[in-house]
Amino acid sequence: MKVISVNKKARFNYEILDTYEAGLSLTGSEIKSIRNNDVSINEAFVVIRKNEAFVINMHIANYKFTASYKPDPDRTRKLLLHKREIKKILQRIKLEKLTVVVLRVYLKGNYAKLEIGLGKGKKLHDKREAIKKRDSERLRNR
Repeated sequence: MKVISVNKKARFNYEILDTYEAGLSLTGSEIKSIRNNDVSINEAFVVIRKNEAFVINMHIANYKFTASYKPDPDRTRKLLLHKREIKKILQRIKLEKLTVVVLRVYLKGNYAKLEIGLGKGKKLHDKREAIKKRDSERLRNR
């Protein structure tokens, strides 16, 4: 498993409660760009419409050697999840007021996968506490 991109801000801004592995529906040039690390997931999030999951704001740069078809780099892409997983996620979103964020993109075999997480937004004081904790551990490990 080769990790391509990690959303560092996701674990800082959200308390991740549960994670899922989802496949991506891509074109040929998009998978080539992902293999070249030309992907950004910093602003990406997941929405569920009509019992299908989609990732929005995931930027995959156009592959430079493709001459004919160049898809929109910021297009909405379908996530490949089981129906029971989608229903479970949708139920938890409605009941617990959670957000689905993209945590990382990685290659598993020949396939590009997304790790998505159900997260609850952290308050400002929780973020400050996390910064203090991280700084104290950094000083302790010196």
